[in-house]
Amino acid sequence: MTAPLSHYFIYTGHNSYLTGNQLSSKSSELPIIKALKRGVRVIELDLWPNSSKDDVNVLHGRTLTSSVKLRDCLKAIKEYAFVASPYPVIITFEDHLTPDLQAKVAKMVTETFGSMLFSPESENLEELPAPENLKHKILISTKPPKECREAGDIKRSSSQNIQVFDVDVDDAWSEDESSKSGSDMSDHDVETEDLLKGKKSPSSPVYKKLIAIHAGKPKNGLKNALKAEKDKVRRLSLVEQALKKAAENHGQDVVRFTQKHILRIYPKGTRITSSNYKPLTCWLHGAQMVAFNMQGYGRSLWLMHGMFRANGNCGYVKKPEFLIRCGSKNEVFNPKAKLPPKTSLKVKVYMGDGWHLDFKKTHFDRYSPPDFYTRVGIAGASVDRIMKKTKIKVDNWTPVWNEEFTFPLAVPELALLRFEVHDRNVSEKDTFAGQICLPVSELRPGIRAVPLCNRKGDQYPSARLLMRFEFI
Repeated sequence: MTAPLSHYFIYTGHNSYLTGNQLSSKSSELPIIKALKRGVRVIELDLWPNSSKDDVNVLHGRTLTSSVKLRDCLKAIKEYAFVASPYPVIITFEDHLTPDLQAKVAKMVTETFGSMLFSPESENLEELPAPENLKHKILISTKPPKECREAGDIKRSSSQNIQVFDVDVDDAWSEDESSKSGSDMSDHDVETEDLLKGKKSPSSPVYKKLIAIHAGKPKNGLKNALKAEKDKVRRLSLVEQALKKAAENHGQDVVRFTQKHILRIYPKGTRITSSNYKPLTCWLHGAQMVAFNMQGYGRSLWLMHGMFRANGNCGYVKKPEFLIRCGSKNEVFNPKAKLPPKTSLKVKVYMGDGWHLDFKKTHFDRYSPPDFYTRVGIAGASVDRIMKKTKIKVDNWTPVWNEEFTFPLAVPELALLRFEVHDRNVSEKDTFAGQICLPVSELRPGIRAVPLCNRKGDQYPSARLLMRFEFI
């Protein structure tokens, strides 16, 4: 945990306050609490003025979603941020506020988090800090206010400081590379009070001083955005379609960018049911923040759960060495390269047990025991992706398969081993009976009892598979 932050995959949420779909669901602090308990490290909040323009609400703007008070969200984050992991939590603000409300947010944030808040302007940063050095810290990420960027009294930061930008190629304005020299938290509080009392103009940088990861949006398109600049570190945000395009045309440039900078991918706007995209392409290109709708249950989210079971469920997973290794263009990892297998994973599925304890006798079949089969396979680089299936065991709550499968792996560092158990139904859709996704890099050889989870990713009390893992 001592490498720069850019060397890690980070467990990242999208619209973290929504309880359901993107158009009409309820906004609440409860999904935030649930995400933090699971180990999510990046929480996204959309900030909007309330109806009377005197307070700040969190909601998905220009939709029918209800709102929740920002103060309630911040309190929930403070209470649950480090329940599952001591490593830093990043809060991303999508800001639609006036300067006076930004000042109110500044006061709210400083009062809520106090010394927990990380302010990079108080340190000389030569690279992004390591997670180990940010334990129990809260980082704020948003674009600096336009008034702050244009204010003439803001001086250019010293050359030792590296400023961090969040870049979104959907818009076309560029971040001014200036900032005021760092100050301590007491100065924050004084400036916030002065601004709220009208002693300072809206161009006061008080709100900007809260921002640990600055957001900005460059001009001149995707290729320009992927240039790995030497004089500053920034964070680039791409919608999933843009990442797909970048992977097709600029794959090695993306990998090189993520060796120093942060890349965030987020779901396309048409995913109104809060569904998710496949994350493996993002990880294969080094993207640290693959933003997911944590309430969007399904196979994509199962893969996300699986990836972050690694490294003790702390929400940070070290990227493979081949994604970190710097050098000339030919030395940077090429995600499109046809790679030979490095190893093979042999999986023997012996049997399953525990469903009779977790489900009613009539849950799967009304008049007979279930007919279970297991799907087993690999999610990972395209050359490694495959799914296989055991035979169906008819009328048996404790099926015994004794079947073995071998999976050649070209990129075992990013491979995830998937299991799904279903009850076979002849006249209707097969009934789901459990799933689990495990990082291949952390599998221990030998005979193992593997617990199964429900569709939401919560572990069943008893249902499990008995199997053996062997690397060849």
